[in-house]
This record gives sequence, structure tokens and C-alpha cells, in this order.
Amino acid sequence: MGTTDDTLSSGSFNLILHAARQRGADSLVLCKTVGVDPAVLQNPDARVPIRLVQALWHEAIRVTGEPDLPLQLGELINPLSLGVLAYVMMHCPTLGQAIEKLCHYQDIACEGVQTVGQLAGQRFSILLKLTSNAIVYPEYTLSSEFSVYQSAFRALTGRMVAAEEIRFGFPEPENRSAYERVFGPAKLVFGADETRLILDAVWLETPILNANPGLFPLFEQHAEELLQKLRQPDLSFRVKQEIVALMNGEEPTLGLVADRLAMGVRTLQLHLKETGVTYQQLLDDVRRNLAIQHLREPNFSTTDIAYLLGFSEPSVFYRTFKKWTGSTPGAYRQQTVSSRLA
Repeated sequence: MGTTDDTLSSGSFNLILHAARQRGADSLVLCKTVGVDPAVLQNPDARVPIRLVQALWHEAIRVTGEPDLPLQLGELINPLSLGVLAYVMMHCPTLGQAIEKLCHYQDIACEGVQTVGQLAGQRFSILLKLTSNAIVYPEYTLSSEFSVYQSAFRALTGRMVAAEEIRFGFPEPENRSAYERVFGPAKLVFGADETRLILDAVWLETPILNANPGLFPLFEQHAEELLQKLRQPDLSFRVKQEIVALMNGEEPTLGLVADRLAMGVRTLQLHLKETGVTYQQLLDDVRRNLAIQHLREPNFSTTDIAYLLGFSEPSVFYRTFKKWTGSTPGAYRQQTVSSRLA
């Protein structure tokens, strides 16, 4: 299955499919090849693991024979069709405020890339930081992000917004001329310490065309709800629910639980850490409670319970249960029966 990490919105995944289709690829075949159910992509709030998005980039470029496809993304799709994040940006009064919302709600579109805005004098930078270890083709991710951002800024303002300089945190590619075509007249620097797009700060004051202040709160509320779903405060409870649902004779892995929560592994670990628990602690809590529940019933042998709870061997269950309670499963069951008879 590869590394399970952060996720991308189904809308963003669909944009890549749309671009590949315009270059002759069959989107259904691409989905089948990378292991994504097309039905999932019909839900605008669904999430796709970034490892599958990376596989999609690789396969789409192979099938189309277009190594520049990530660079072309902003030209081949409607950059304002990115779902609720685009709607929030469309109804901000200025480009600067739209970029501020882009940075705040970035995780809705893609958890694996952090977007940070920085103002220094008369220059404004948009810094991209890769946060997912599932991103194995950083040049595809970073170049497509800036391609879409540039197109979105132009569509939002009706102006030819252009960077003064763009620094890429990967080596100079063979297709440098394609970068010059897409991002010209910006100065391009490859092999930089970080990936950064630098604008004249004057652009931040550019009004957004057709912004409707009355619609802004509606879309921002939806965006905030989606963001909170990714950072659910009662996450421990939801994780335990998923562990119980998956407890069918095999130990539920962190990756599988993260997938069911539409969340990346590292994101889930981070949010659990913020609440003061680890996945292993939650798994142990669920197993202990289920073990005690099953031992109070006469229908399951201790061997049956061990396998039901996903332990590889009954002996491992016996040792673990004694560590939890101070008693072996058999002794605990006998104590329970004795207390009932008394």
C-alpha cells in the first residue's frame, strides 16, 4: 500500500484528472491504475491520500507524454473550481485578503503542503513547505501549486498578476524553458533552500472582481467546518470508534484508522499528541475494555478473545492483559464468576 500520509481534497484530485483528460488520458483508467474509486470523487468533501495523488501525477505524465503537465495545470483547469476554498477567496475584498484565507484554509485543499504569506518591505512572499513524507515528486507538487495560484490570482482580479522572482527548492529541470513560459517574466532560481514566490506588495491591494461581502460569511463558515473536521477536538473518541469498527481479528493500524478518518498519518499523530495521547494508548484502552467485556461472558474462550482483539498469539494477549490488570485472563474471568455467585 505504500506510505499513508496526508490527504488532498477530491476536488483537487479531479482537477488533475481533468488536465490529464485534456491531454488525451482516460480518467477512469487512471483512477483504476492508481487505486482510487471514481465514486469517491463525486463527494466534494471526500479526501484522497497524497500517496495516490503522487501516483496519479506519475501515471498521468507517462500516459500523456507531457512532462510539463504539472506546470500546465493552472492553464488547463478553471482555477476557481477548487471548491469552498475558491469561493471564500472569490468573495474577499482584496487579493491580499484572499491570499490570507488561502494560507489559513490550505489544509482543505491539500494537507501535505503548508502555504505561508510573508511581507517584508515592498515585497510579499508566498512560501511553500512540504509537510508530507508521501510527496515523492516534489517538483510536480510545487510547480503545480504555483501554476494554479498564479492562474487563480489572475482570474480573481482580472489582472496579469506576475511574480518578480520564484525560487524552487529542487534542482534545475531539463524543461526550464517550460517554467520560463509559464512564469515569465519572473526571475527563476532552482536549487534554492526553499520554494518561494515573490510579488510586489502593491498587488495585495488589488480588488477582487465581483466579490460579494454578503456571501463571504456563508462560504467561510463551511470552510471552517471542513477545517475543524480535519482537526476534530474529540479526535480520541473518533479514533476509538474506528478501532472498534476495525477490530476483526487483525490489529487496526494507525494508517488504516487515518484513512477512515480522511486524515494523514502524520496529521493524526500530531493532533493526538496535542490532546496528550498516542495511538498506541488509545488502541490499548479499546483492547483492554473489550477484553474485560468479553471475559465477563462465557461464550468466548481466552484464545478466541486473543484473536478477536488482533493479538498475533494467545501468549501475547495473556502477558499484555496481566500488564494491564495484574491478573491473567483466566484468573480475571474466575474472579468475575466468583463475584457474581457471591
